[in-house]
Order: sequence, then structure tokens, then C-alpha cells
Amino acid sequence: MAIASDGDIKIDGVSLRALPKISLHDHLDGAVRPATIIELAAEAGLELPASDEQGLRNWFAKQSDTDSLEAYLTAFEYTVGVMQTAPALTRVAREFVQDLVADGVIYGEVRWAPEQHLAGGLSLDEAVEAVQQGLEQGEDLADRDGHSIRIGQILSAMRHGDRSLEIAELALKHRDSGVVGFDIAGPEDGFPASDHRAAFDLLAENFMPVTVHAGEAAGLASIRSALLDGRALRLGHGVRLVSDLDVITREGDEVQVKFGDLARWVRDREIPLELSPSSNVHTGAIEAWGSDIADHPFDLLYQLGFSVTVNVDNRTMSGTSLTRELALLVEAFGYDLDDLETFQFNAASAAFLPVEEREELVEMIAEGFRGV
Repeated sequence: MAIASDGDIKIDGVSLRALPKISLHDHLDGAVRPATIIELAAEAGLELPASDEQGLRNWFAKQSDTDSLEAYLTAFEYTVGVMQTAPALTRVAREFVQDLVADGVIYGEVRWAPEQHLAGGLSLDEAVEAVQQGLEQGEDLADRDGHSIRIGQILSAMRHGDRSLEIAELALKHRDSGVVGFDIAGPEDGFPASDHRAAFDLLAENFMPVTVHAGEAAGLASIRSALLDGRALRLGHGVRLVSDLDVITREGDEVQVKFGDLARWVRDREIPLELSPSSNVHTGAIEAWGSDIADHPFDLLYQLGFSVTVNVDNRTMSGTSLTRELALLVEAFGYDLDDLETFQFNAASAAFLPVEEREELVEMIAEGFRGV
């Protein structure tokens, strides 16, 4: 595999960027272009830690590689800070879609927390509508250029806040105008899903899909709460589920593992894991196993039959793309195109879409991989 300086990453002569991809765990405020941050900050009178695009990229890279989720989250002060008006939200959302198109994404779900974007006087509804306008503009631009992409919104409530029921109601209100699911995000340790039981009850009663950040900065109890209290259909990261696996023996490529009840439930029920390799390294989510992509338990989970998906989490903070995340996994674990196709099938099957549309995505992926 060659990773060229221009980003044209290839495996067996095939451009990974050209392959059809599904992005399920992608934060809007973690994907703002540095150049856009600089322009919007000037308009908002917000002082940045760097005044030029490369300097800002370097600052995000340094700030985000902290081995701590809490420290990692401090970088969002600047992206959230410039996303406080309807025009800014619309622009960021439009550019987000354009960047996904350039990354080869054909379906994406963008998550963001409306409650964090009200400082400029917007209402929750106005914020959601502004983002939806930008997403639709991006989709229209892609269609004009001959690309097919669809983006759904996942509304996140802040798990350390007290507005989750209100955000759940907001998600239900906009479910027919772009919103496809609900999430809780923010500091995980000490803020279990059970704190937001009323919101999750309402969503369950109305059959709204839910994903929950769990198993990133906290352990098995957090994952258990996401499943039992949150009724999560997917786990945001979920990497620390590996703690419920006891490796008995290793002989070459053969690994004998004893499953805990939680890990077995997640595996047997095919509950998708929204794994984000680079981010999981940067936040210290895999510190129990190492500090490099090659130490990530992604491959162990994959080989054991878990429904693994590949995601970016925060493109700007981690300086990455879905293409790059796949390339890093290929480099670390020797995956081939069949493996990469499996990851996309897993993601398509996990999308918060009706089954007919998920089947269409599967067909598009199969056709795209056959055509290489």
C-alpha cells in the first residue's frame, strides 16, 4: 500500500478514496474546515490559538492527541464558538457534505448538539433547520456534479447537561425533515445513560433510533447502561467492550477467547460498534492495549465476529478522513478489499434507515467494489 502526499491512498492499485463508504459516527463540530473557522472567527470576533490555516491544523493535532477524552473535548471551544448563527451552521453543514463527497461517502449520519449553538439567539428549531438547509445544499451540489450522497442528522444531547428530554422531543419533531436518530455525547465517565432515562423512554415509545457514546472514556458499566437504559441500537465507539473478553491462548493467528455476558450479547445480537481508530488512540480509549493503531483491538473484535464499522469521529481534531482511517487499518492489520467491503456492509446494515434503503446501500457498495 502506498500513501502518497496528495492523499491518493491505494491498495492493490485501487484508490480507497474512490470506494463507496458509509459514515455513521461523524461530528459536525468536529469537522469544520480550519479555513472556515478562521473566516467565521473573524466575523464573530473570536480569538483563535493560531491565525493561519496550517497553524490551526497543527494546534488541533497537538491539542487532540492527549490520551484523555476530557482534554480532547476542549478543542471544540473554537469550532462550536464559530457555529452560533444560522448562516454559519448552514455553511459548515454544506461544506461537511462536500468533504464527505470528496471522501467517497455515499451515505452519512452527522451528529451534533443543538443545545450548544444557541448563544447567538437561535432557537433549537432554527438551529436544526439551518443545519438541514446546509446538508440539502451540499446534497444538491453533489447531485449537480454527478455524485450521489444522502446525509441524516443525529441530534446529540450533552450527557452532563439537563436538556436531554428537550432534545429527544426536538428529534421527534424533526424526524420527517432530516433527523434520523438521537445520541448522548460529552464527558462519559460519571454521566451514565441512566441519567437520561426520561428521554430514552420517550424515544423508545416513539420508535426513534438511538446510538449512545459508550465504552470510550468509561468501561463496561457505561456500555451496559447504554443498552439497558438507552436501548441503544448502536454503540458509539464501544471499544472498551474488549474488557469483557478474556484471551485464553494465542497461537499465531489463532486466538481462543472467553466471552463475558455483555460482550457475548453485543456480538450475538450484532449490535454495531462505531469504532474510530485514530480518535480512539488520541483520547486514550485504547490505552489499556497500547498507543498506536496497531494496538487497537479493532482486529480482535472483527475476527471474533463483532459488527465493526469504521468512522472518523472528528475529522478536524484527528486530522483524518474515512479514506485515511481505512488505510491505517490496512497498514496495521493487512486487510484487503474484501475486508474493507465487509466494514461498509456492516455500516450500511446499521444505518438509521428503512430496511429497503439499507438494502439499496448494500447494493451500491457491492457494485462500487466490483467496479474497481
